[in-house]
Amino acid sequence: MTDATEQNTLPESDGAQAPTATPGRVDESGRSEQSGRGKQDPGPGEQFEVRAGKRERLRGEGWDPYPVRLPITTTIAAVRERYGHLQAGEETQDVVGLAGRVVFLRNTGRLCFVTLADGAGTTLQAMLSAKALPAEGHTCLAAFKSDVDLGDHLFVHGRVISSRRGELSVMAEPVLHEGADGAGLGGAAGLGDDDVAVPAWRIASKALRPLPKVWTNQEGEEVSLSEDNRARRRELDLLIRPAARDMVRTRAAVVRSLRENFHRRDYLELETPMLQVIHGGAAARPFITHMNAFDMDLYLRIATEIYLKRAVVGGVDRVFEINRNFRNEGADSSHSPEFTALEAYEAYSDYDGMADLTRDLVQQAARDAFDLPEGGEVVTLSDGTEYDLSGQWDTIDLYTSVSEALGEEVTVETPREQLVAHAERIDLEVDDYAVAGKIVEDIFEELVGNKLWAPTFVYDFPEDTSPLTRYHRSKPGLTEKWDLYVRGFETATAYSELADPVVQRERFEAQALAAAKGDPEAMVLDEDFLVAMEQGFPPSGGMGMGIDRLLMVLTGQGIRETITFPLVRRV
Repeated sequence: MTDATEQNTLPESDGAQAPTATPGRVDESGRSEQSGRGKQDPGPGEQFEVRAGKRERLRGEGWDPYPVRLPITTTIAAVRERYGHLQAGEETQDVVGLAGRVVFLRNTGRLCFVTLADGAGTTLQAMLSAKALPAEGHTCLAAFKSDVDLGDHLFVHGRVISSRRGELSVMAEPVLHEGADGAGLGGAAGLGDDDVAVPAWRIASKALRPLPKVWTNQEGEEVSLSEDNRARRRELDLLIRPAARDMVRTRAAVVRSLRENFHRRDYLELETPMLQVIHGGAAARPFITHMNAFDMDLYLRIATEIYLKRAVVGGVDRVFEINRNFRNEGADSSHSPEFTALEAYEAYSDYDGMADLTRDLVQQAARDAFDLPEGGEVVTLSDGTEYDLSGQWDTIDLYTSVSEALGEEVTVETPREQLVAHAERIDLEVDDYAVAGKIVEDIFEELVGNKLWAPTFVYDFPEDTSPLTRYHRSKPGLTEKWDLYVRGFETATAYSELADPVVQRERFEAQALAAAKGDPEAMVLDEDFLVAMEQGFPPSGGMGMGIDRLLMVLTGQGIRETITFPLVRRV
């Protein structure tokens, strides 16, 4: 960062020029920098030691800096909503008790200002006057100046007013025990902690580490934590960056929209095992663990498909799950080894029906998360550009699109050797164990998939890469499967599900051969699933969609931004 200037994290409060109890400069890990201390082990810093000393002193004096209960009557947001109309200098007699994190301090003189923020970033000013506080004890003005730091959680009690500068505020005032002489406020001797029934202020939680600083760079942008440390220290990211908090709320709104949409369609939500004896339902490498009680290896699930389809066999005709999957693969801007996935299955539907469902799920989520009108599902991405999700979406055919991209016809009958030659021509590496269909899909990804900007369903995939998918009703060698591409990356997939248990067994056996040839992502034969299929699996459509990728579609952010606490390499 070049030629940067240090800034307060929030706008100036009444009469405030700069905080007097400012934290020391903090590095991107949230640690204070100290001269003379080695970079490898900077320690928690001087500010930590000072704040920890305050904690010990307060506890030693019998004053808990982490009280279990406070006389809170409302919230910062509620006060903002109810009293936002007050004019400058207007006062009420309405008394409130609320709490928030201290994000700004000006504590010189006999009138102190403090800005409190709630979890959503809504702020409110509190004013503390020596005239309205006890002269002694832990709630006097001198104690406030010495004990309270930026980052602390603080309770304040008093009247709602608008300051002379028009800042909505709480004028802090205590409630005294019956018999206590109110004339003793304002510095008069004799009033202390024992005389106070409800304090004008109290530390709700003492923060031992200071808040990170916000900086303005040469481009005029406010910056603080690096992209890497935003992921590592998400709690700090949420504290100081509104966009991080917005993402959490957007994600919650999207997931809620999906659930409500399914419930309107009479789907049942089901939870399936995360620890599985056999991993299946997708082509992926699993994480392996060991269960001591049974003395057996188990796998973190790579998909929810197998158990959800067994539920369909059991008569749950419409079922969905939103939960975590785990794949022991690489991590990049669009992949995470731990991710949230949606899977849904509907008896007597097919992949066309699941395409209509998926489009409606995405469009409804956009409307619900961003308050958009029906038919106007145009979202604004993080870079300020707009992306249109409305209307019907494009459809293309996998083999036709690959043929057009290569300038030569490619079909399901094209020999593997010829496909390898095509791949080599575009500098695409082919594994020895890769089947013909996998090569075609890799060529598609290289030449076509990452260029599909508008929402596009890519239809009809080869049998040798789709072991759980129904064979195509009119195109031999193909299956009824589509992948949805949005802004150049795969977002969802759906099948007309394979219902024939004999064909399913044959497909599993072919996968076993692929595994024997070295394919680490080949599925294994799941006898329990085959037995369930032999019980009678109805014709069904099934779909899966990554929730993290859906958030990427709707916001334009990378996957580490859409996952609240992503997995990152230890340093």
